[in-house]
Amino acid sequence: MAIYSTRQMLLDAQANEYAVPAFNIHNLETVRVVVETAAEMRSPVILAGTPGTVKYAGPHYLLAIAKAASKIHDIPIALHLDHHESLAEIKPLIDMGVKSVMIDGSHHSFSENIRIVREVVEYAHARDVTVEAELGRLGGQEDDLVVDEKDALYTNPLQAAEFIDKTGIDSLAVAIGTAHGLYKNEPKLDFDRLADVREVTSIPLVLHGASGIDVEGVRRMIGLGIAKVNVATELKIAFSDKVKAYFLANPDANDPRKYMEPAKHAMAAVVRNKIDMCGSSHRV
Repeated sequence: MAIYSTRQMLLDAQANEYAVPAFNIHNLETVRVVVETAAEMRSPVILAGTPGTVKYAGPHYLLAIAKAASKIHDIPIALHLDHHESLAEIKPLIDMGVKSVMIDGSHHSFSENIRIVREVVEYAHARDVTVEAELGRLGGQEDDLVVDEKDALYTNPLQAAEFIDKTGIDSLAVAIGTAHGLYKNEPKLDFDRLADVREVTSIPLVLHGASGIDVEGVRRMIGLGIAKVNVATELKIAFSDKVKAYFLANPDANDPRKYMEPAKHAMAAVVRNKIDMCGSSHRV
């Protein structure tokens, strides 16, 4: 199977009231964990790569790994650019074969955000590539992007319809009280705001910052229109904790084929849990 765009994935999820999980990946091991677990559970899946991940893994290697996974497994797999900030970053990756991108202009003014996003949409749609954008800003840290809590802004429902209309995006990431990274305090999720955004929009909505949100909260948000759920931090913690534990128990170890195995199993457990949370198992 070829690498998918996220367009039909998210439309199917929206129509059937579940969400497609988007897992941040970094290398061969993390891609295999995500895809093999999704295949076992018959779930569509999105592999999300931040600018830092693309730089670390190398775009050609990352795309080749994703293509190999799509040939091995008969489930919809998308490689999605997460939180990229300019057409200059995104254009060469689209030209290489990436089919789904997020352009994040949320730190700019409303009008400048529209201009930046529209520029990407025009280039992407001409090449059958789907585009996600963000209106409002999440607090916390995602890769090298840090947003102070005092600078976090909620999505304005009154602007959402105008933003979608003027940009032509395929999905909208909303800021309703979630944050990147783990939460210092209990998150205050604005379900009413999400309902108001859904009331004035028709495209799939996206939840960033799902690590640490309880299952009930996420499922409630799916019922209010969320069709894609991003997970990153919980995956990294599960993986790294097991690597650390392995070396504490085996200080002379040096074989990655051994010390990465328990890390992969721990990460797979998180992936399995999030697929269940999203209700995406047995959808393909």
